[in-house]
Amino acid sequence: MELSVIGMDIAKNVFQLHCVDRQTGEIERIKLRRNEVLPYFARRTPALVAMEACGGAHWWARQLQQLGHTVRLLPAKAVRPFVLRNKTDAADARAIWTAVQQPEMKTVAIKTEYQQSILALHRMRAQLLKFRHMQTNAIRGLLLEFGHPLPESYLALRKAFPTVMATLDKQLPGILIETLREQWARVQSLDNEIALIEGRLKRALAETPTCQMISDIPGVGLMTATAAVATMGDPASFKTGREFAAWLGLVPRQTGTGGRIRQLGISKRGDAYLRTLLMHGARAIIARRTYSDWVAGLIARRPYSVVIAAIANKLARTIWAVLATGKRYDGAAFAAAI
Repeated sequence: MELSVIGMDIAKNVFQLHCVDRQTGEIERIKLRRNEVLPYFARRTPALVAMEACGGAHWWARQLQQLGHTVRLLPAKAVRPFVLRNKTDAADARAIWTAVQQPEMKTVAIKTEYQQSILALHRMRAQLLKFRHMQTNAIRGLLLEFGHPLPESYLALRKAFPTVMATLDKQLPGILIETLREQWARVQSLDNEIALIEGRLKRALAETPTCQMISDIPGVGLMTATAAVATMGDPASFKTGREFAAWLGLVPRQTGTGGRIRQLGISKRGDAYLRTLLMHGARAIIARRTYSDWVAGLIARRPYSVVIAAIANKLARTIWAVLATGKRYDGAAFAAAI
């Protein structure tokens, strides 16, 4: 039996549904409050429910799956071209209904609660790192005004700061010294919070076999392993490793006309956070100087940034291959490529 299709535009309080009766062709436009959504779908026969992969979409997808419905999450950018004229909730629901029925529409894998929890830890850690970066930059700028430049890297700053403060203790007003020490205390408290989150991620790595499988790959450490497994969701949602790399924006953009196609820089589509981690892993491979002749040849003839993107692409493909096949990482095969 072919499932009826329902396009649902989700929000904080008001939800808009769009569906077409397959027998009569009647168009249904239904507006529901938040507390009415699950009872409504509990009464309906199983259907294909499509939503944009936005805030709260994964939770709603899990709830609807428990009620027996099939759920598809669509990238918001893929839905936007189907919005006709004015953008309203009803127009968005109709666009989702239209988009999910396109033959080549790519969907987003529905994440589990555990995968979302791991990503939440990553987001909070990234936010704390940003706060720490802002605080230390403020300290550097303030002390530079008094003729005391501080090192750029955080590790070097952490070593130099006590000595600098001891020197300035007798040179600057006490109210400034006290405030700078309070600022530095906030930085150290951020260090402690970051360490706590990293400790939880280490426990997650130890408890998750899939994370352990890909952590053996050169250039893939704690952060990349946990983020990759949580971000990817179900590896079966990607047909090949190249599709996964393209989903992360690690393949060239293309433009062409009249049969002539030009390759441009990487597309930078998809999850910027995981793409950044893979780039850092590629830099680590270069820094260790344990790469193969293939990488050495790239370094000799291509710019450094292009080499990094190529290795990051290879890392993404390797991660997908390990997770999709369920086989342990083969160091010999990877060394031949890297």
